Amino acid sequence: MGPVSDNVLPTGRDECVRQLRAAMTDARFTADGLLELLGAPAYAALARGETVPALRATRGEGPLETLVRLFLLQQPAPYAGARAALPVEEALADGWLARTGTGSGSDTGVGAVGEVRATVDVRPYSGPDGEDWWIVSDLGCAVGGAAGIAEEREDVVLGVGGASTTLAGLMVRTPVGRALDLGSGSGVQALHASRFATHVTATDLNPRALHITRLTLALSGAPAAELREGSLFAPVADEEPYDLIVSNPPFVISPGARLTYRDGGMAGDDLCRTLVGESAGRLAEGGYGQLLANWEHRADEDWRERVSSWVPRGCDAWIVQREVQDIAQYAELWLRDAGDHRKDPAEYAARYDAWLSAFEARGTKAVGFGWITLRRTEAERPSVIAEEWTHPVEQPLGGVLRAHFDRQEFLRTTDDAALLQHRYLLADEVMQEQIGLPGAEDPEYVVLRQHRGMRRATTVDTVGAGFAGVCDGTLSAGQILEAIGQLVGEDPGKLRARTPASIRLLVEQGFLDPVG
Repeated sequence: MGPVSDNVLPTGRDECVRQLRAAMTDARFTADGLLELLGAPAYAALARGETVPALRATRGEGPLETLVRLFLLQQPAPYAGARAALPVEEALADGWLARTGTGSGSDTGVGAVGEVRATVDVRPYSGPDGEDWWIVSDLGCAVGGAAGIAEEREDVVLGVGGASTTLAGLMVRTPVGRALDLGSGSGVQALHASRFATHVTATDLNPRALHITRLTLALSGAPAAELREGSLFAPVADEEPYDLIVSNPPFVISPGARLTYRDGGMAGDDLCRTLVGESAGRLAEGGYGQLLANWEHRADEDWRERVSSWVPRGCDAWIVQREVQDIAQYAELWLRDAGDHRKDPAEYAARYDAWLSAFEARGTKAVGFGWITLRRTEAERPSVIAEEWTHPVEQPLGGVLRAHFDRQEFLRTTDDAALLQHRYLLADEVMQEQIGLPGAEDPEYVVLRQHRGMRRATTVDTVGAGFAGVCDGTLSAGQILEAIGQLVGEDPGKLRARTPASIRLLVEQGFLDPVG
């Protein structure tokens, strides 16, 4: 386990933060401004942790170039250049900058020499409605981790990564009273939740992360969150239930707790199992719990059944596996994440061997990556769906998730007779594909394909395709089947008897939405 950081963080005094935000806005140190300055290839490289293209694009002396070099590329800047880009003396006094050379540093800056450097990374970030936000993190942790973290420290705080943006896109954005960001890290999820939650609580085992969360919210001009230190739900054990719980937890399945941001310290995937189980008791009726997770694929055991068993009574759940890695790939991924590949080869080999031994002891063959969404319903017959979906999806998916659970509630409470009395609307961007031999009278099969959201495809017969195509919300399912029966010369009664199962599938998968 690495040492605790002794790097002093900025204090974050209100007036200094206000001046910094104004300076960054004026210089266009924003997501859009950064893309315009760097160009798409360098911008994409920066997200992968590659800084050389960005260094080449920021050779100028303008305020934006200076801010990018200071806060994203960890390059020192001349005092005079920094003074032209931001309130340098205030930033020095509040701890956002530190001196690397000598100079008078007078308030007027006359005769000031030497250089200054940033004490934290600050990454421009665009909110869901185009807001200009800034995410604070430890040095070397703002622009991706392709080469591993710069320095192994137990309490290092990462910036925005792929996991952060995935969870933010999954967040169900319904106006709520109380939201909880469990394991806040740099504060990305708390920042998103502040847009629609009246009260946001952020917890983390790492006090450094809580301080950085406060800086992120303040610099982005968001309302302050209530900050609580502690593990899992311990900091909020006596609190009222939450309408939304989101967590990008330390889900990595590792043989030891080395890095607080990723290693939960529990055996196997017990941390994710515990988090799922305890979330239910912390959710208000109708509330959502959303987390990213890893789970083990063990010999002679279906991962779907195993992870579904984590869901407690009283909750619907949607479990989606997005990727699977064998245990060797998985160990290599997180060894690189910690920078072990750049260290002593014997130490690297020993740590690699420890990962494989731990997996072998539990009979683990592979590890799944994905997300789990819970909804507190207290239903007697909960809907728990676990599926593998490795195909591209269209983020944000928060609205898709909310609609999914609404449809499950509809299907649970609607029998077949009532199902046929309902009206339905074909979802947006659903296209029909007909597959068959050229010139054939009828296609071999028909595919309905979504071009939004989960981007599913499903095979239907000609009756199913005709039914879906007529669903514009004006006629009930029974009326449509009556018309189709007359058109194709089939007994409408038989159609009504065999169609409810198909309707249920189309509703469950989001091709049809019940009207009202």
